[in-house]
Amino acid sequence: MRTLRDLFAVRTRELPSPVAPGSPAVEAAGISVRLGQRQVLDSVDLTAHAGEVVALVGPNGAGKSTLLAALAADLAPASGEVRIDGRPSAAWSAPELALRRSVLPQAAVLSFPFPVEDVVRMGRAPWVGTEREGEDDAAVAAAMAATEVTRFAARPFSALSGGEKARVALARVLAQRAPLMLLDEPTAALDLRHQELVLRICRERAAAGDAVVVVLHDLGLAAAYADRVAVLHDGRIAELGPPEAVFSGKLLGEVYRQPVEVFPHPRTGTPLIVPVRQN
Repeated sequence: MRTLRDLFAVRTRELPSPVAPGSPAVEAAGISVRLGQRQVLDSVDLTAHAGEVVALVGPNGAGKSTLLAALAADLAPASGEVRIDGRPSAAWSAPELALRRSVLPQAAVLSFPFPVEDVVRMGRAPWVGTEREGEDDAAVAAAMAATEVTRFAARPFSALSGGEKARVALARVLAQRAPLMLLDEPTAALDLRHQELVLRICRERAAAGDAVVVVLHDLGLAAAYADRVAVLHDGRIAELGPPEAVFSGKLLGEVYRQPVEVFPHPRTGTPLIVPVRQN
């Protein structure tokens, strides 16, 4: 039986080259996706560049996770094209794709009680047999420290709380050290401190030259940490741009079908979004 090491030990795979700041890391051009009888995405265009954080926001069912899966090449669009590192995503082999993008799904599920450190080390599988294989230990240690999971490195993954599992899953993604990170609701199970921690990590990765695309439900986090936000509505991007330009009470009220007020933070100027509530 082939092992995980065997799968990635392909000597002919092309290693990623350094990405110039501002260069497109992933591009979606006119992609449409149907799931069953439902049109989930309809002619969506989106580009994420090296050095930026792009947040995907919108109500439930707007197509955020589907768009992220299409950007990751985990879901083939019915029409349109996704390019990763300048090449159509289908042109990359699975090992080559894993060197270029890392993906954090909504749910972290493992069937066996692997120790936490082993789960994080799984993120290094794409580098097996390459000149960067020697970075494994340092990459794993750095990822665990960044996500504050080092202290329970030996504990079984299955024994962790939901929030702890989410941080370990993020550590696996960080250890992969791909220049494009695609994160689906990474803060959903986290407390306030660790929500902020995750978004600071996103900003740090962007500052280091990576591209980060993250699905968020918390509009305040998107406003505070994203360079650009894409507001999805009924399978289309309703608005795309800097948070302060995109987040308006009118747009968000229409998209979420909930009246909101948007005003600048008194110290930072970052947009604050507050639902209008009846007294």
